Order: sequence, then structure tokens, then C-alpha cells
Amino acid sequence: MKQNLYIKKKTYVVIFIIVFLILVIGGFFYLSRKQISNNANGHVAPGKKDTNQILKADTLAWKAPEETDIPAGQAGDEIRYGKELIAHTAIYFGPKGKVAKISNGMNCQNCHNQAGTKPYGFNFSAVAGSFPQFRNRSESWVSIAGRISSCFHRSLNGQSPDTSGKEIKAMIAYMMWVGKNVPKGIKPKDAGILKLNYLNRPANPVQGKIVYTTCQTCHGKDGQGQLNEQGTEYIFPPLWGKHSYNDGAGLYRLGNFAGFVKGNMPFGTTYRHPVLTDEQAWDVAAFVNSKPRPHKNQSKDYSIITDKPIDFPFGPYADNFTEKQHKYGPYKPILEEKRLQTKNRNLNK
Repeated sequence: MKQNLYIKKKTYVVIFIIVFLILVIGGFFYLSRKQISNNANGHVAPGKKDTNQILKADTLAWKAPEETDIPAGQAGDEIRYGKELIAHTAIYFGPKGKVAKISNGMNCQNCHNQAGTKPYGFNFSAVAGSFPQFRNRSESWVSIAGRISSCFHRSLNGQSPDTSGKEIKAMIAYMMWVGKNVPKGIKPKDAGILKLNYLNRPANPVQGKIVYTTCQTCHGKDGQGQLNEQGTEYIFPPLWGKHSYNDGAGLYRLGNFAGFVKGNMPFGTTYRHPVLTDEQAWDVAAFVNSKPRPHKNQSKDYSIITDKPIDFPFGPYADNFTEKQHKYGPYKPILEEKRLQTKNRNLNK
């Protein structure tokens, strides 16, 4: 009788241990699967880089927040002022600027369409989550204020604004608000501009001149743009000449210009319904950037020459292709050579 009772108790203990182990092991697998599921949905364990999240972000479209989402009070006033400065930069910093006379009369919005909210129109969706940012051009880490200052020097062909002043702080506040829903380190697929396939030939300025006839209604036959009645800002920016962007601006690289016009020009075009073919976009880019414009000394840009983009039009280069080919293409041979050099460097490490 006592022996049976002992066996019975021992059996209960064994069953309890087995059930306990099942619960522990089951719980472990449940939590592991939940972590995997969370990572797939964009929740990452602290200290870990989730490449799946980055790949997912590349497939997601971005939509700018509504102006009704701008907060009330002083914070909202600063954001609204920042938007005003992006849309009408020249009124505050142009030749007749209220704050300072340090730029060419163009507005940030001329490149960053719809005050930096248009898909594939150099929008600000990734700004909040990607700065400070390492820039190969300067081989240094750059803040948002530093990036704005660089645009003043290049696209606005001017001088540095006071980066500690309320205007630049307001511009930063607006950019941060525009990208407030984008996680740190994530770049939405429609940030920046369209990336066009390279042609099998050089981009042709002569053919581009023909394409430009559709652009001159707004930008003028001589690329001079259109000023407003007060002469305080350009309604349509000049595309060459002394009031346009200088040759240090990002748009002076043909790949950037072609991708921008493909998704945004003629005025009112969207990336969903482009007007120009890829070839027309490349050719009109070649035509516009063959015209005279202010020069910027770029001898200190890309001090590591292997970091130069293949369409950067100023040598020296790590290859034997000419400045003309780097500017107009064809780019595929340059790209193939760059890949080969990278492969060889990696093998020699």
C-alpha cells in the first residue's frame, strides 16, 4: 500500500516536471517567433541593425504629413516659418532679401518641389532620420544646418547663412516635421529623385536643345527664368547664366538632372505620369548643363577620388576616362571599370 502511494507520488512529480519543461520550452519558442514577427514588422531589438526593415522601407511609399498636423503654439509657428523660408527663400535671402542678401534669387523649393513634400522631387522625407550624415564629397559628417549651408553655396550660388539664427532653425524644424513619421536610418523609396538607366551613348546637347523647346515657356528661351512682379524671387528658376545654380550644385551632375526632370518636368508632371522619355531627359540635361553658369572651386571635393560619382564632371579620376565622358557619358564603361577596381581593391586587402 505504502509502496503504491510512493510510486503514485513519484509519478505526479515526473508529470509535473514534464509539464513544466513543456511550458518553458513552448514559451521560449513562442517568444522567439514573436521576436521574428516583430522584426518583420519593423520592431528591432536594441543595438541590432535590421536589414529586413531597411529593405522593406525601400518598397514603401511615403506621404507627407498634412498641414493640419502642425502643432499649435510656438513650435507650430516655427514649422510654418520654416516652410515659408523653403518656399520663398529669395524673399528672405535673395538679392533683395529681408534677412540677408546672400543668394541668387532662387528658392529652395525650385529643387525641393512643393516645399520638399513631392515624391521623387528631392523631398525631405529622409532628412530627420538620416542626419548627421557622412558625405563623400566633403569626407566628413555633416549636420542638417551644414547641408543647408552647402546648398546656399552651390544651388543658390551664395554665401553661408547664420546657422545659429532663427531662420535656419525654423527650416530644420520644418524638415524634421516633414519626415517625422520616418524611422531613423530609413530612406523611403520615393525620397530623392528617379534613377534612370544609363544610355548606350553619350547624352546629346544638340538633341537636348530640341527637347528644351517644351521648357522655354517657363524658363525662357535663354534659360533666364521668370521673376515675380516685385523682382524678389523667381517663379520659374533660371537654368543657366549668372543667376542660376553653379557647377558645384548636385543638379550639375547629369544623372541628377535627368532623374529630376523625368519625374517633375514639364511643370506639373509626376513620376507616375512622366512626359519625357529617358533619352529626352538625359539629352535635355546635357543641353542645360552645357550652357555657361557660375563656377565653384571644387578642388577639395572628393579628396578620395575613388569616391567620385561616375558623372562627376571634374577630374582627377581613378580611371583613364575623360572629363567629357564623365560629364556626358556613355557611363556604362566607366561603371564597369569602377566595379573592377573595387573588386581588385577588395582582393588585395
